[in-house]
Amino acid sequence: MTTSQELLRAEVARRIATARPELAARFDLLTADGLLAAQREITGAAQDARVQAVCVLRDFDLPSWARATCAFAARVDASAAVDWRRDFTRTVFLAGNPDNLKDRFAFGYVADDGSAAWQGPAPAEESTTLRRLLKLFDGAAELPTRPSAVVRVLADQDPRGRAPVRRELHVATAGVTVADCLVHLNHLLVEAVLDEVVGPGDELVVRQAPWLPTSPGLFAAQRIDGTPGHPDRLRAYTALTEEIHDA
Repeated sequence: MTTSQELLRAEVARRIATARPELAARFDLLTADGLLAAQREITGAAQDARVQAVCVLRDFDLPSWARATCAFAARVDASAAVDWRRDFTRTVFLAGNPDNLKDRFAFGYVADDGSAAWQGPAPAEESTTLRRLLKLFDGAAELPTRPSAVVRVLADQDPRGRAPVRRELHVATAGVTVADCLVHLNHLLVEAVLDEVVGPGDELVVRQAPWLPTSPGLFAAQRIDGTPGHPDRLRAYTALTEEIHDA
């Protein structure tokens, strides 16, 4: 057991305890066995999530989707957010063109370029018809590395006296499919917006590289999960740095 694994496990334990304090009371989340037991229970319950969001994707461009995801999360009602967090911000990604569906389904938010649209978060039964109509988004290709891009998020929101900040958004690509990225990045961004880590007018410098930087004090928020075939071997898949200040 390495120190880095201990730090990653502590961060996963914090997230679980925040969303589901009763699991923290039942399992020792700071041990590998206790955390695995809690995660197995969470995974088993995920298919029966009471509250979930649905994202319909026409196509996927990471910087554009990150901007739209933050905009969607900022519009989630506070009471709905509490229930959604208990189901670990579960989101289902479906393949479809939102423009072809707008006459049949009401979306809570549609990306400016029409590439994505969201329903919920709401009780799962409210999206049954949509989920039966569309297939899951096909994201089997491995996520590529790309030059960095700057994304300004929530530019249309009231800053409420908070000065916009600049952060780096690191996304790991090695062994990560587009589908994996959607899940990991969705959890990171929506929870960062709900927790006000990301706010109106912030700039995110998106960096896609095989692995994330290893400095443990660098990040304000991380998305951590097990590795394929080794759920007890944790890895950081995407992360937001602390504020970046000009030298």
